[in-house]
Formats: sequence, structure tokens, C-alpha cells
Amino acid sequence: MNPVRAEIGTVFVPVSDIAAARDWYCGLMGVPADGEILFDHLYFLPMTGAGLVLDSKIFSPDAVFRAPAFHLNTGDIDAAHRHLTGLGGEVMDITDGRWFTFRDPDGNLLMICEC
Repeated sequence: MNPVRAEIGTVFVPVSDIAAARDWYCGLMGVPADGEILFDHLYFLPMTGAGLVLDSKIFSPDAVFRAPAFHLNTGDIDAAHRHLTGLGGEVMDITDGRWFTFRDPDGNLLMICEC
């Protein structure tokens, strides 16, 4: 039996300001920003499935995602695109009616897909 599971536990996202990133990501996903910032640099986002951890200790301009390391799911790509556009920042056009990429305030390239 293989001791390594075929599942992702968590993805670490490099961010420059942990409190500002917590507020932005929680606003993005519509979840409360009331969790504790751990060790002055980590914030675990409340999510279903694999976890997302914001980490200001690993941030540098060279560490940001230049390609999406994961995608967030949506049931309505048009509504998700409008939501992201309302948050400000760089939001690319919807491709093939199913997905788009965007940058968080630190420049990480992320993706949303309609599943």
C-alpha cells in the first residue's frame, strides 16, 4: 500500500501583507475574515477541499505565481468574472466560455473555472 495519498492537502500562496491578503481573499470567496493569523505570517482560508494558506514569510517578487498553481471553481463564470472585476486589479477575458485568469494584489496569477 502506497503511503502517499493522491490528494492535495494545501497550497501556499506568497503574499506581502498577510492581513491585507486575508481580507482580499476572504472577500473574493465570500467567507468571514475572522480566523487567526498564525505566527504573524500564515492565514488558513476556510475552504472545501484542498486548503489555501496565505504566507507572507515566503513572499518575494520572484516567488509569485507566474502561472496558475490551482484554480477556483464556479458554477457561473460570468458572475465570477463580474465579481473579480469589481474587486479591482487585472482580470483577463473569459476564454472558451469556461475560465479566466486574474492577478491578486501581489501579482499572483490565479484562475477560475466553471465546473
